Amino acid sequence: MKFIPEAVTQSIGKQSLVLQQNSPRILFVAGIAGVVGSTVLACRATLKVHAVIDEVEAEVAGVKKDLGETEGYNKDLVYVYAKGITKIGRLYGPSVVVGSVSIAALTGSHVQLSRRNAGLTAAYAAVSKAYEDYRIRVREEVGEEKELNLYHAAVLTDLVDENKKKVPTLVSDPNKFSPYAKFFDEYNNNWQKNPELNRLFVQAQQRYANDLLLTRGHIFLNEVYDMLGIERSSAGSVVGWTLTRDGGEGDDYVDFGMFEAANANFINGTERSIILDFNVDGVIYNKLG
Repeated sequence: MKFIPEAVTQSIGKQSLVLQQNSPRILFVAGIAGVVGSTVLACRATLKVHAVIDEVEAEVAGVKKDLGETEGYNKDLVYVYAKGITKIGRLYGPSVVVGSVSIAALTGSHVQLSRRNAGLTAAYAAVSKAYEDYRIRVREEVGEEKELNLYHAAVLTDLVDENKKKVPTLVSDPNKFSPYAKFFDEYNNNWQKNPELNRLFVQAQQRYANDLLLTRGHIFLNEVYDMLGIERSSAGSVVGWTLTRDGGEGDDYVDFGMFEAANANFINGTERSIILDFNVDGVIYNKLG
């Protein structure tokens, strides 16, 4: 008995996986192409249908002329109309079949993407919840302030102040912030050269975000990005804040992290830019009902 080599089966399996991965896109493209093809077929059928209608009308006129109101009149009319409907059906049949298959392909693409999005959201929520639970345990063990310093990889560094004196200051590594953190700097259209105006603007947006949370019960991170003039992200469309009264599990407030150690100079007015890190509750997309 001959067995198929493993290299062949693995290659087939890999191609099958690639096909499965791209199946929503393939179905969508096929559906769009089918809709276009269905329209073309329908247009061609329409060009020919006038001849069929003329033929039916001629046969009806012939039946009326030959039989008048005799016994076989109605029977022949039914036959003529049935034959005409069959011919018209044959003309438009391919268009209807292609259109139906196209709709089925588009529907299949939508269903597959919806299922994948639901699965990704659930997985993301599980990972986010597990990570937040881990941080809670660390806070309980070492304290909230130390946990936050560990989270941001803050280290005590001597910085020179305006009087040229070295001042021990906790400095956070910007690469150790959460994946939701964003810079508010000169690349932002809302940024000003005046540090006081920047601070007032950021604080105003934080207050506005909290007002939305209290009045509406939820707010997405992408909405906060919009307020600040920051580009949206994929994660921002599913994570955000919800009130505990509405089933949320967070702090019941929106915090941009302005008063963390890394932003001390921004708050004091000696720095015009700031790195904002948001205290999102995690995935809220699947909690809204």
